[in-house]
Amino acid sequence: MKLITKSYLPFLLSVFLFASCEETEEKNEETPLKSHISEVEETYAPDGRVALFKVEAAKNGEAYILKGETNTPEAANALKEKLEAENIKFTDSIKVLPDAEALEDKVHGVVKISVANLRDEPKHSAQLVTQATLGMPLKVYKKQDGWYYVQTPEGYLAWVDYGGIENMTKEEFLAWKSEDKLIFTEPTGNSYSEANINSQTVSDLVAGNVLELTGEQNNFYRVKYPNGKEGFVAKAYAQPYREWLFSLEQNKEDLVATAHKLMGLPYLWGGTSPKGVDCSGYTKTIYFLNGMVIPRDASQQIHTGDVVDSDKNFENLEKGDLLFFGKPATDSTSERVVHVGMWIGDNKFIHSMGEVHVSNFDTEAEDFDEYNYNRYLRSKRILNKEDKGLMYLKNTDLFTTSEPEEVKM
Repeated sequence: MKLITKSYLPFLLSVFLFASCEETEEKNEETPLKSHISEVEETYAPDGRVALFKVEAAKNGEAYILKGETNTPEAANALKEKLEAENIKFTDSIKVLPDAEALEDKVHGVVKISVANLRDEPKHSAQLVTQATLGMPLKVYKKQDGWYYVQTPEGYLAWVDYGGIENMTKEEFLAWKSEDKLIFTEPTGNSYSEANINSQTVSDLVAGNVLELTGEQNNFYRVKYPNGKEGFVAKAYAQPYREWLFSLEQNKEDLVATAHKLMGLPYLWGGTSPKGVDCSGYTKTIYFLNGMVIPRDASQQIHTGDVVDSDKNFENLEKGDLLFFGKPATDSTSERVVHVGMWIGDNKFIHSMGEVHVSNFDTEAEDFDEYNYNRYLRSKRILNKEDKGLMYLKNTDLFTTSEPEEVKM
C-alpha cells in the first residue's frame, strides 16, 4: 500500500470538503421531496402489507424524476399535486399498477389449486406470508418470470407462482363469476375423475375451496376448476355456494364448532388453510368458513371490531371474541401484537401455537396458561360488527357476478 505524502494532504482535504459540501447541498435540495414522499406514503400506504407505494426522486438538472411504482393511483396523484403546488419541476415516471400491457390485460386471477402459497419475494425460497385457497379471486399487478404479484380480497400483497393461479382478462373473469359455484365444507378431501371414490383422484381439496358447479350424478357434484379441469365431489363433503351462504347463521356457537373441527392442525408460519395455520391464519380461516373475510395478521385484526376487555375481566367475553397478546406500549416503544386466539367459553380459548389447541385462563386450573396470561393485551368482538376491515360474503360479489340473492332452502 502506497503512503500519502504530506504535500498531497491539503489537496486531498480540499477535494474531500468540496465533495462533502456538494453532497450536503444536494441532500438539502432533495429533503422537501423526501418529506412529501413520506407524507403521501403515510397517508395512502401506511401498511406496506396491503398497499404499495415505493417512490423516489432523482435530481435531473433543475428538475426531478419521480421513479417507482404503486398500486394506489390516488397516492401518485397526491404526490404530484404537492409538487405542483410548490412549483417543483418534475418528470413523472411512476408506474401505476397493474401493468396491463405486460400482463396482456390478464389483471385478474383465480387460485386453481387447493392451497396456493404466497411469498414475500418471487422465489420459492422466500418467506411464506399467506395462502389463498382454490377459487379465491386475486388482483394481479405485475409479472416477474414465472411469478405474479397479487392482492388477496382482504388486501394482502404477495407473490404467487404460475402453478397456483389461472390468469384472466376482465371478460374471462366475469364469465367465471357468472357460473354457479360449489364450496367444499370438510377440512380435507378429494375430487375424482368419476362419480366414484375409487376412481382416479383429480386433486386434493380443503375447506373453503370454491369450484364451478356444472351438474350432479348420483351422490356427487360435477365440478370445473378455473383452468377447465373437471372432476366429481361427494355431496357429503360440499354444498352449492349460495345454499351454503344463506344457511350460515353467523353465530358464536358455529364459530366454536368450526374451531374444534380444525383442532390439531400444525402451526405453519404464513398458513391460512387446513394444511397448516399460524395464529392469525387460524382465526381468519374460522371466520371465513362462517362467511366473513377478516384481515390477515393479528396486528391488523386487532384494529377491527369493539373492545370488550383490556383488564383480564374474562367474564365480559363471549364465544368468538378474539384475544390478542404481545407487548404493551411504553414511553419509548409502540405496542407489539404478536399472537391471537379465539374465546370458546369456560375460561378457555383456542389458538394455533405449536398446533391448534385449547388453553385455560382459569388461574386455579392445573393447565393454566400462565405464559399467554402474562402477555395478554385485550379482546375484541368482531362477529356481526360493521367495520371497514370486515367483509361479509352475503353482501359481496366475491365469487358471483352480483350480490347473492337469498335462495329457498
